Amino acid sequence: MDKDLSKRVFFGWPRAPVIASYGVAVLSFAFALLIARLLDIHLVSAPVSLFLCAIMFSGWFGGTGPALLAASLSLLAFDYYFATPLFSLAMETRELPRFIIFALSALFVGLLSAAQRRATESLRATRDFLSRTVQELRNTNEALHTEYVEREHAEAALQQAQADLAHVSRLTTMGELTASLAHEVNQPITAAVTNANTAVRWLNGEIPNIVEARAAAIRSAKDGTRAADIIGRIRLLFKKGTPERKLVDVNEVIQEMIVLLQAEATRYSVSICAELAEDLTQPMADRVQLQQVFLNLIMNSIDAMKDVDGPREIVIKSEQAENDQLLVSVSDTGIGLPAQQADAIFDAFFTTKLQGTGLGLSISRSIIESHGGRLWADGNSTGGATFHLALPIKIEAPE
Repeated sequence: MDKDLSKRVFFGWPRAPVIASYGVAVLSFAFALLIARLLDIHLVSAPVSLFLCAIMFSGWFGGTGPALLAASLSLLAFDYYFATPLFSLAMETRELPRFIIFALSALFVGLLSAAQRRATESLRATRDFLSRTVQELRNTNEALHTEYVEREHAEAALQQAQADLAHVSRLTTMGELTASLAHEVNQPITAAVTNANTAVRWLNGEIPNIVEARAAAIRSAKDGTRAADIIGRIRLLFKKGTPERKLVDVNEVIQEMIVLLQAEATRYSVSICAELAEDLTQPMADRVQLQQVFLNLIMNSIDAMKDVDGPREIVIKSEQAENDQLLVSVSDTGIGLPAQQADAIFDAFFTTKLQGTGLGLSISRSIIESHGGRLWADGNSTGGATFHLALPIKIEAPE
């Protein structure tokens, strides 16, 4: 609270300096004495009331010191002009009680007026302090609101940057898979062309074989549909858009990625086995982001077994835990995790590949954590590594 009260406004004017306060006390006493003397001439006696008013005004205006000064002057004037002289017999017997009562009244009124002034000053100072505090709180609230808005914008920019980075990572991965994807798409297209030519031959015979031609046409249509499905999955991974969370069949996503990467696995003699539990509860998730996670995990397992002698196997398991979580594991028989750096593989730009970017696993962990889940890795006792993924099964996923 502000202790410099000498500069404060008191009932419309600044608090008077000390000399002025005592001067006002003297003037108040003089004015009261003058009126009392004038009234006394006209046989109207009111010195006590007038002196008490002067003492009250002095204490109210100047405080304790001026009030005591006015009281002292009033007592002297009362004794000199309006009472029997002090120490006389009449004073002791008749006027002394009156004088004592007046002295006590003057002292009480003076101290009371001074106390009232101090209380008024204290209340005014408290009010000013509270006004300043309220203004400071308003300024702080405005600053916090501005900071909150800026933080929201920063978080939105960060989320957009993360989405852009994930999109770039998908493009990079798909670029690495160009040859395998081309082969994967080419197979059903080639089969469709072959079946279409077969149908034409059956129809061009001397005796058209409608049954065989129809069967060949049906096979051609199925192969075309298969090629369209593969292209659709590829286009989805290339798609750049705002993440959209809805109920997702995780087993279906895993199977889609297995189909998409089958040619790449076959290229390096890797077998993929899926042990997927039935009737899994569907979590709220972004389908494309989950596809990216499983794409990265399966691709890492394939890369880890490219130069391994012996069996090259990937086992993907899904199950529902008792704590309302969906668990997925991707296990391989590759080179395993780097020694003493098991968790470093999830750091951005950390990679053991010659041509790796070090972003795949980092982005995958960020995606899973944004869904309220966990992604971690363990080394297998027989060699290789296992990546574990846990997703909460909730109606609404956290932002």
